[in-house]
Amino acid sequence: MLMKRRKTPATTAQQSAGIVLEEVRVSYHGNTVLKPLSLNIAPGEVLALIGPSGSGKTTVLRAVAGFVQPAAGRIFIGGQDVTHLPPWQRGLGMVVQNYALFPHMRVSDNVAFGLRARKQPAALIAERVAEALTIVGMADYAQRYPHQLSGGQQQRVAIARAIAVRPRVLLLDEPLSALDAQIRHSMVEEIARLHQELPELTILYVTHDQSEALTLADNIGIMQGGDMVAHGETQSLYRHPPCRFAAEFLGRANILPATALSAGNGPGIIDISCAGAVIRGYATGPHTPGNKLLCLRPQHISLAPRSPHSNRLTARLSAVSWQGELTHLTCDVQGNALRLVVTQTDGLPRPGETLTLWFEPDDAVLIEV
Repeated sequence: MLMKRRKTPATTAQQSAGIVLEEVRVSYHGNTVLKPLSLNIAPGEVLALIGPSGSGKTTVLRAVAGFVQPAAGRIFIGGQDVTHLPPWQRGLGMVVQNYALFPHMRVSDNVAFGLRARKQPAALIAERVAEALTIVGMADYAQRYPHQLSGGQQQRVAIARAIAVRPRVLLLDEPLSALDAQIRHSMVEEIARLHQELPELTILYVTHDQSEALTLADNIGIMQGGDMVAHGETQSLYRHPPCRFAAEFLGRANILPATALSAGNGPGIIDISCAGAVIRGYATGPHTPGNKLLCLRPQHISLAPRSPHSNRLTARLSAVSWQGELTHLTCDVQGNALRLVVTQTDGLPRPGETLTLWFEPDDAVLIEV
């Protein structure tokens, strides 16, 4: 995974590039498709919106872009109320899934299109086009036509066209979903590099691919049924999901029934009854005693203790699946399926054998039923 860039204090110019949604609601033909949403995307931030089809993530992006008019609420970009402004007056760049390049135009003309529409001087257009193509690594392809490029190259041109106009905000709507896995991985790295070169650029990234979100985003919002059910800093949201849907949608998760044995007024380590044992786990906030769920990521479980404080559960091995560098084990823990990932290939127990699973208290996250 690429390392997240270190944030630097925003300059006055950078402070004008944030996005704020205030109780924005969107309805189609009387049906609410986006419930009232308040959201603050800081200047220079990369926010990824993820969720299943129909969850409302693209509706949020289209409302920010100006292609959807909210039924209620207001949208601000750089402190300016843009709720009723047309898209071309919002200072945005946008890249969509199907590239939307003009097939009869050379690469350079495609990249110049937005600048020419804004009636910029010819010298400035040439300078911006050359700069944008250099940033995305396509300077040597300026005179080619879209059909002469690969899918990944076409997507780079689409990104160059978006950034050539020097937008305050870049909107990415499933930009890599039409690419094969290897090219998609390369493009994720390119977008991460792009933001390192343009750290003042605020990016709203809509994707169904959780790995893209985890790699690129400073913060992630998880959508379900037109509502944002979770929002937070990427690593924190992954490690300590606030609900079952967030836990299972953002990465793989084992969910086990559990009982909190004490109440608490805030986050911290508490005693939990789970699978016939009393273990220590992490509560993300205030909680009451009683029935809960326990979230365990497969990679956080091992076949040997990692510290003197490691939890342990007894399980029966159900299946072993070798997948190259990693071996996936499926276990039965009192009737609940539990999966873990190990790197070893030798000395593993066989299906049907009993084994002991170990994990740290901070990796056992308590969530509400």
